[in-house]
Amino acid sequence: MSQIHPTALIDSAADIAQDVTIGPFCVVGPDVTIGSGTVVEPHVVIKGPTTIGRDNHIFSFASIGDEPQDKKYAGEPTSLEIGDRNTIRESCTINRGTTQDAGVTRIGSDNWIMAYVHVAHDCQVGNNVILANNATLAGHVHVGDWAIFGGFSGVHQFCRIGAHSFLSMYAAVAKDVPAYVMVTGSPAEPRGINIEGLKRRGFDKPQISNIRAAYKTLYRNQLRLEDALSELRERLPEQPELQLLVDSIERSERSIVR
Repeated sequence: MSQIHPTALIDSAADIAQDVTIGPFCVVGPDVTIGSGTVVEPHVVIKGPTTIGRDNHIFSFASIGDEPQDKKYAGEPTSLEIGDRNTIRESCTINRGTTQDAGVTRIGSDNWIMAYVHVAHDCQVGNNVILANNATLAGHVHVGDWAIFGGFSGVHQFCRIGAHSFLSMYAAVAKDVPAYVMVTGSPAEPRGINIEGLKRRGFDKPQISNIRAAYKTLYRNQLRLEDALSELRERLPEQPELQLLVDSIERSERSIVR
């Protein structure tokens, strides 16, 4: 049976799985679905339309699924989707989408979202992402799997953050960050590849060596971006680990940090 504290306010139109735990003084609105095994600590507010998957842990004072902070928003029906096994720490704010984009903000699964993080409207966050305290994603940001955001890092609207990338503390990102790349500073500049993260995820020495060589081609050989990209494409048949890097550059619309 659900363990819902008697002081929690749960709308009758909310769909709560039988074994969900909801702590004191929480507010759950209509059009909210919460999956099995999820724990909601005291003083959390969840508004809909919002769908939350299984085995998530949402800590106190988080605001989940509220209206987007966008002056163009005029009450249109938009939504938030959160996957499974996410940790969302104290005072995080995650907003619904807008009709100027897909209309939905998405958070994948197995993400670690630390205190005071803000995920704005229409963001698309993958899986196994870490956002340290006070990291901020502006609207329409896309984040690849396994990306890591240092504390107080910030990302401009419409930027894309590639898989396995790393943003240092206080990094201010206004252009796209390719897969595997580590950036620091304000404005953010490339500083190498996320070697430690790749080791932890099982990339072997030849793969890391190939990614490092690709980084040098992209950033240190003084090549035009299109020429560097052409060289990287030629390596793909023998170095398939470069596909993520190539794809992240080809999808870029704001240009990449360089």
